Formats: sequence, structure tokens, C-alpha cells
Amino acid sequence: MKKIAFVLTGFLSVLLWSCSKNENSGAAGGTASMKVYLVDGPAAYDRVYLDIQSVQVKVSSDASEDGWQTLKLGRAGIYNLLDFKNGIDTLLGSITLPAGNVGQLRLVLGTNNSVVINGVAYPLTTPSAQQSGLKLNINATLIAGVDYKIWIDFDAARSIVQTGSGSYILKPVIRPFTVATSGGIKGFTLPVAAKGWVFAIQNAADTISSTPADAATGAFLLRGLPAATYKLGFRATAGSYRDTTISNVVVTNGAVTDVGSVTLR
Repeated sequence: MKKIAFVLTGFLSVLLWSCSKNENSGAAGGTASMKVYLVDGPAAYDRVYLDIQSVQVKVSSDASEDGWQTLKLGRAGIYNLLDFKNGIDTLLGSITLPAGNVGQLRLVLGTNNSVVINGVAYPLTTPSAQQSGLKLNINATLIAGVDYKIWIDFDAARSIVQTGSGSYILKPVIRPFTVATSGGIKGFTLPVAAKGWVFAIQNAADTISSTPADAATGAFLLRGLPAATYKLGFRATAGSYRDTTISNVVVTNGAVTDVGSVTLR
């Protein structure tokens, strides 16, 4: 099947926060997660079908075709855009990305695109100029420890153009937007010999997340935490070190709270 690749037109300034060397570390590097959703505005059609085969993100800002990574789709196939209006959306796919720059987003379509008007289906063709790419420059700095959502707001009313011959052309008009949906907590548990384990606790006893500290450095990162105030519990799994806690650790969406070094005695 022939596929049509769209690099969506527009510009989106995204600031993605986090920090860690790996998912349990507090150094530079690591990963963040991203989910991409499809949403649409009202349009005077019965249905608008898009054949979505792939969603890709470019993890570099250069002009080459290198660096594209493909999201894991919930399903590939035909979506009716008009099912996702008035605040309704659908998850297209998700991906875990390395720390660094995210340059662009690309939607790859198959050829089974159509519009239904007064009960009659018409194929949606795509001009050859658009097949070479409509670009959305995300230009985001990605570090680790925060989860994000990006919405592809597909304006069906403005994206379908009728020609003089009565056929219909797909010229995507898309408004992307993003929000951070979580935050994180990082720090170090010392001494390393204690082999510390860290717990994020709410309501006195509800453990929301936990992680072992890095065996070599003592660094830890609790990621994907909902915005809230936490108590951190630190437990030694080696030696005779005593457990300890830190209260009133505030997590906000889009940021990683650094609690510094915590020493078990």
C-alpha cells in the first residue's frame, strides 16, 4: 500500500522537563514518555475518515531524514475524525524517548481516506506537494522523569477542499498542543553501601511509587508522579542503617524536585 507522510504544518514551542542518567538515576540523560492523541473540531460532513498508519517523532533538530522514531500505535487503520469533537479525543500512540532534542512530529497516512457528505462517500486525494511533508517544528528539550501528552487537533472543516470538478482534496490544517501530566523527585541516597530504596508516600501510608537507588552512585529518580505533596521514605536494604523520612516534598507537573543527598545513619 502506498503511504503518505505528513510532517504537520505549524510551530509548537514545548518545554519538557526532567533529569536523570537512567530511570533510577539523577544525572543527565535518561528518558521521558510521550503520548499522542487525536482530536477534531465540528465540521459539516457526515464523516471524515483518515487512514492512519504511523506516527513518528524526530529526536533531532537537523534537516536530515535521520533520527525518526515510531510510536507504538493503539491501532493502525481508519479513524473517523468526527468521533473526536467537543472535547473527545483518542490515543494514537505512545513512546519513551531519550533525553535530548525532539525536532518534529510526522503523521503517516495510508490511501483509504474519504469524506461522507449527505450519505455519499468521496475519496480524499492528497496533492503531491503535501506528500513531501507539511512540517511541525516541535523543537523541544527533552530530559527525563516527566510524562507528556501531545494533541493533534485536526480541523476537518478547513482541511477538506472541493475542487471545480467536484472531487475533494485533503489539505491538513492542524493545531498541536501539549501539556505535562506529571513530575518527578530526584536525589541521592547515601552511603551507597546501604543500597537504599526510596518510596513516595501520600496520606500517611499510601505508596504511590518506589525505586531502588543506583547501586554505584546512590542516585534515584521517582518519575511519573501526579502533582501533589509527598513524604519520602528511605529504607536501607543492606547493613544496619536506620530508615528515615522527608516530609512536604512538593511535586508539580513538568518539573523534577531535587531533594539533594539523604544520608542513612
